[in-house]
Amino acid sequence: MEGRIISPFNAALMLCLITFWGSSFVVVEAMLNEGLTPVAIATFRFLVAGALFVTVLIVNKSRNPNYSMLIKGADFLRLLILSLLGVTFFFTVQYTGIQLAGASISAILVCFLSPILITVFSARLFKEELLQKNVLGIIIAAAGTLTVIVGGTLSVSSDNSSFLFGSLILLLTPVMWATYTMIGKKVMETYDPFLVVAYVNILGGICLIPFSLAENSFQEIQIMGLNVWLAILYLAITCSLVGYFIWFRVMSQVRASVTSSFLFGEPLITAVFATIFVKEHITFFTVAGGLLIFVGVYLVTRR
Repeated sequence: MEGRIISPFNAALMLCLITFWGSSFVVVEAMLNEGLTPVAIATFRFLVAGALFVTVLIVNKSRNPNYSMLIKGADFLRLLILSLLGVTFFFTVQYTGIQLAGASISAILVCFLSPILITVFSARLFKEELLQKNVLGIIIAAAGTLTVIVGGTLSVSSDNSSFLFGSLILLLTPVMWATYTMIGKKVMETYDPFLVVAYVNILGGICLIPFSLAENSFQEIQIMGLNVWLAILYLAITCSLVGYFIWFRVMSQVRASVTSSFLFGEPLITAVFATIFVKEHITFFTVAGGLLIFVGVYLVTRR
């Protein structure tokens, strides 16, 4: 039976995870400021992460010859869908949103709306009843989302059409992440969590290659300095290799709504890092809308 109370160890793992993922928005914005494209960053991150996962799988196999890396044909299609939803499309859209709307807005829309959709999807799939306070929470969160997008667009001093477009496409990311989480949770019932994460990262990186070839992203390798490569390694190691394993490990032991509630803290981490390292200006509308979404998420996920 799925746990309703998270253990101290799993809670510590999730705190590390949201620190990794929260800071990643700012790391990506810094790389975008260096001239890299969203597709290039996503491709380099997941090709490096894929190589790391292959290395770990080989080591696991050498230590334990009985460790199976085989996936059934029917489940391979699920893994491909997970790769597209959780890596290829998700990060292309997210990084484009960061480029157009900023790290803080991206974190709010991705992290606060994802728990709501995960809870709603779980209710539909597992026949859990949505209470009146859950419905009220969805309405409040929707109002907060509108405040963030509309208020932010009005307060942007220049090129507010880019901000609006970036905010709107970011709304696709929580839908993809919620779907990814639900499908991934089902696949994890059959296979080792680390194996699932490895396949997702490897396949996701491979699926990004055609997009990079189309925009000649690989030519950017010639101009990438040491700081950019260190940023790529940070994303690949902490956010992909370690981060995805933590997410699915905890998800396999704790209810989806409980695990996803830790994402509440991610935007705060992002806002702090963004203010310090990329001098991002946090507007009143961002704070007000973020607080509304937070209250909404609390009402949706609280049982």
